Amino acid sequence: MNRTSKHKLSIPTVNWVKLHRKALEYFGIKELRPGQKELIETVMRGGNALGVMPTGAGKSLCYQLPALFLPKATIVVSPLLSLMHDQTVKLEEAGVLATHLDSTLTVKEERQAVRDVKNGQSALVYVTPERLENPEYLEILKKGGVSLLVVDEAHCVSQWGHDFRPAFLSIRKAIEYLGNPPVLALTATATPEVEKDILEQLNIKNAKVCHTGVDRKNLVFEVYRTVNSQTKFERLTTLIHDNPGTGIIYVTTVRLANELHAQLLKAGFIAGKYHGKMRMHDRESAQEDFMANRYRVIVATKAFGLGIDKPDVRFVIHYTFPDSIESYYQEAGRAGRDGKKSIAALLYRIEDKRIHSFFLGGKYPNRSDAAQLYATLLKLTEAGTKNTTLEAIILTSQIVKRKVQVLIAYLEKEKMVQNRKGITLKKVFSKGEELELFLTHYEERLGLDKVRIHEIMKYGQTTDCRACFFRDYFGEKHGELCKKCDNCRGKFLAPAPASAEWTKPEELTA
Repeated sequence: MNRTSKHKLSIPTVNWVKLHRKALEYFGIKELRPGQKELIETVMRGGNALGVMPTGAGKSLCYQLPALFLPKATIVVSPLLSLMHDQTVKLEEAGVLATHLDSTLTVKEERQAVRDVKNGQSALVYVTPERLENPEYLEILKKGGVSLLVVDEAHCVSQWGHDFRPAFLSIRKAIEYLGNPPVLALTATATPEVEKDILEQLNIKNAKVCHTGVDRKNLVFEVYRTVNSQTKFERLTTLIHDNPGTGIIYVTTVRLANELHAQLLKAGFIAGKYHGKMRMHDRESAQEDFMANRYRVIVATKAFGLGIDKPDVRFVIHYTFPDSIESYYQEAGRAGRDGKKSIAALLYRIEDKRIHSFFLGGKYPNRSDAAQLYATLLKLTEAGTKNTTLEAIILTSQIVKRKVQVLIAYLEKEKMVQNRKGITLKKVFSKGEELELFLTHYEERLGLDKVRIHEIMKYGQTTDCRACFFRDYFGEKHGELCKKCDNCRGKFLAPAPASAEWTKPEELTA
């Protein structure tokens, strides 16, 4: 494709004839899905937008298609290297000029990518949020020009879980530095509160919000309560045996991923594993083997799956419950992207809560950390230090870097610090009561993660229709019963024989 000619385009109105033609030519898309047209039209007209669309609804097309027409590059902020690589390869195969800037590039590859970006030769440029914290790369992107900035998996901007990446909170600053281009935020799940937080964190409060609903009609949601590790593993093997095709088994920790993988191999299953502490080469190989159906199942932490475009995953089993309903629905939604009936099962054991309590207690900046950081900033200010560095704050406060980054981003959002060519305290509390009020407000923000864990436990214990539970949680109308989840089957279908503990998918009503 001749990229140069597109720089001359001016789009006062959206030419849907050309858009549909390009959608078919480059992506094989004959008809747009619900929500896609609305989001595409908004960004083509230069507006901000937030799209909340379930997995498999075609979020990527909402920016990939406009990128063919916009005069300058579309920057896509993505949380996973594997996702960026996969998207880039597919776009290049389709004839769309795309590149990615990340740590996996060789020196030669990076030089070429930088040249392409500076010269405006790439329609799409994929970057991690950490790259947007680097002034050098921001300048490269700014020089090439930006017509649209996309935040994929935008719920990560709002959620502060134990694996949170502070760089997400810096995206807002990058948007400002790049001249405030139109922003498109995309996610599969968001409560009304999370939607509001995303808009605030990215400073796009005037954005068009497109919510297409959370229902996945082809997914059968099930929960199995297990009293100990032995019954849990037996239930897992039963589910794998009774569900044909490939599947994903999610666990909470790296240690459990390794242990469960070994158990499955010993039981005779062809299984792979994927977690963040594996070497890059081993992770890439595991993903490739899973995509090529060389594994029956893959045991993985939440590091696996964002944007994995494998349509025929027939089941997703959560061996331990995740940290939130949002995480669960995102991960369960990787089953059945082809629209065929698939299983999303949770093996529920109340003792698993201890894992999340450990993470929240040990890795999250707490009230004491917030007080210590404020005291450090006040001390440096009173000593006449202006525009202090992050490293100096870490050294003085004795708080680990990750926690300091999260706290600085939070204080910046609250307009208590300025973080430009250094960090400066802008607001000093005149009374002890003001500091206590601030710390209480911060502690309430921390408490939201505890509420999320409570909600996923409530999901495991509810007797309500599971589809209705999700609609309620995500702020939609309660709606009709799905009549196919485990709870609905107990109410609407004849009881299974005493020897059978569950109903196979093919025996369910549509």
